[in-house]
Amino acid sequence: MLKEGDQAPDFVLPDENGEPVRLSDFRGRWVVLYFYPKDNTSGCTKEAIEFRDLHEQFAARNAVILGVSKDGQKSHQNFKSKYGLSFKLLSDESTEVQQTYGVWQEKSMYGRKFMGTVRSTFLIDDEGLIRKVWPKVKVTGHAQDVLKTLETIA
Repeated sequence: MLKEGDQAPDFVLPDENGEPVRLSDFRGRWVVLYFYPKDNTSGCTKEAIEFRDLHEQFAARNAVILGVSKDGQKSHQNFKSKYGLSFKLLSDESTEVQQTYGVWQEKSMYGRKFMGTVRSTFLIDDEGLIRKVWPKVKVTGHAQDVLKTLETIA
């Protein structure tokens, strides 16, 4: 997994509308890049809602929120619409970006091993440097923790 102080690898992924989003287009702004396993699951929904509810406070700190999962654009459209999400959801169906960031890892559930997304967040500064990493995120209060960190270091 990438670490604090690393340059955030650039990427281009389609958003929920199929529009290409390039990380480097956000230079000059802070980026909350959060990776999550799946649209419309309980933990992922709670996390998205927490980020949605704090969206204006992030924007006031010159920060943009980008959610990334393996789900396709149609799933993202439905998820975004259903919960009134105010930020872009990016589709990484190939998992290439998740692999680059080190969040596509072997997981285990009920004794079965499989590859999947480890819920993780990267706070990237206005020059493209990773300033904080949250690996294996616990959902409750996470968005507030990211905001507090942004307020402290931005």
